[in-house]
Amino acid sequence: MENIFKPKFFSVLKSGISKKQFSADVLSGIVVGIVALPLAIAFAVASGVSPEKGLITAIIAGFIISFLGGSRVQIGGPTGAFIVIVYGILEKYGFEGLMISTILAGVILILFGILRLGALLKYFPHPLIVGFTSGIALVIFSTQIKDALGLDLAKIPSAFIDKWGTYAVNLHHINPYALAITVITILIVVFSKKLTTKIPGSFIAILLTTMVVKLFNLPVTTIESFFGAIPNHISFSFPHLQLSELSVYLAPALTIALLGGIESLLSAVVSDGMISGNHRSNTELIAQGIANIVTPFFGGIPATGAIARTATNVKNGGRTPIAGMVHAVTLLLIMLFLGQWAKLIPMSALAGILIVVAYNMSEWRSFRSVLRGSVFDIIVLLSTFILTVLVDLTIAIEVGVVLSALLFMKRMADIGNAEVKEKIDSDLIENYSEIPNGISIYEISGPMFFASAKTYSETLKDIGAKSKVLIIRMRHVPFVDSTGLHNLKEAIKIIQQTGVKIVFSGVNSSILQNFDTFGLLEYIPANHIFDSFEKAVDFAKKELQT
Repeated sequence: MENIFKPKFFSVLKSGISKKQFSADVLSGIVVGIVALPLAIAFAVASGVSPEKGLITAIIAGFIISFLGGSRVQIGGPTGAFIVIVYGILEKYGFEGLMISTILAGVILILFGILRLGALLKYFPHPLIVGFTSGIALVIFSTQIKDALGLDLAKIPSAFIDKWGTYAVNLHHINPYALAITVITILIVVFSKKLTTKIPGSFIAILLTTMVVKLFNLPVTTIESFFGAIPNHISFSFPHLQLSELSVYLAPALTIALLGGIESLLSAVVSDGMISGNHRSNTELIAQGIANIVTPFFGGIPATGAIARTATNVKNGGRTPIAGMVHAVTLLLIMLFLGQWAKLIPMSALAGILIVVAYNMSEWRSFRSVLRGSVFDIIVLLSTFILTVLVDLTIAIEVGVVLSALLFMKRMADIGNAEVKEKIDSDLIENYSEIPNGISIYEISGPMFFASAKTYSETLKDIGAKSKVLIIRMRHVPFVDSTGLHNLKEAIKIIQQTGVKIVFSGVNSSILQNFDTFGLLEYIPANHIFDSFEKAVDFAKKELQT
């Protein structure tokens, strides 16, 4: 257990933190706390719970995830990805059912960590992740139309198509004040970065729109008119559970655990690339599990690592878990002393913020890239996307995983008898001992697909860090899927940041076409790609001398 659970915070304390870094972490934590304020409220409201439950989640889960987690910079709390799940569980089981499901999900996440399933992420192919992330984004967008247009609707259908049918029938009831606030909020969030990067646009939008609504007494729905006052205290309660009912909550709990695990590890991987670090995946899963067990007792909802807030933390200088803990304390102070003002926030402003969140989640560029790829990836992408939007996220993930496995087996069968040849000159250098110091060689053998892509990219980063020129041999690679291309591109970007030059050899024509389609040729010039190893070595020697 000792090797499985090793929180980064204690490792950082052991190695020591400079006063300069401590100050940077505190300032970053305050900024991230301000960024998280409107998001935590918006995610809670969109999920169908009262605003303080989002704040409580960001405070308690956010603190635990930073204190016990396996990442130096991870920021935890409620996220947009959970909106669809939480809303569905609330409709079916009520808030007590959500509490029980979240606690069970926490137990499952801890089991994932203890069983060393931290590498689980690599078994989820990139098209599947893009498919359900884009699907969730579209569902979130559709849930915000009521408040964005100021429609006075008591009940909205949960089904996607029925929901839009209801909107269409009620378009003549649009509240122009609410629509104006939504548009202004979106414009402020999008364009405020050109004026300042220190104060988040969502916070500026909330302040301005709340003041305007209060000053001019505009007829729009606010948090107070919809939910009442925001409590300035945190209470403790136990859910009522009979053991005979436990099995009912296993399916929603597993959905929360899978999505929470995937999103937290994705966020940790992204932040690793930003700080050139390495997170402890099993520790991160256990910390996420503990956070989701504890938080519901205080009225919170499911939590995971938040990619956008984690990136904000890194960009503002946060480099230790102290920043995440300060972010939680900042939100606690805001809730205790400024909660009375938060109740005045217009619902249309929250809708505007969530529409921007949905757009950022949509990953439309990745969606478009996968659509240009192989028919296998397209089938997984569209199946997962359509099922997420029209049916259910749990079914979408299950079908996506099964489809990915079946299509991969079909793909492997198709190339079983194919020969991949590299054009080799007669005097090809095969003795690596003759290669000069400063040139490293990494040969990839076999398909670079979603299950092996993470391992290949991690090894590439390790080798690249010790090189001046890195030659990547791909003579025995029959194909690379979109997950492999995605991970390869991220590895190349990180390696190049250290000044290492990258050369490819033995890339077949179909993979070269995939490189072009997926945008890898923007990072690797065409004159760095060779059809033979000898040419690649000759070029690397010249680069070594420059």
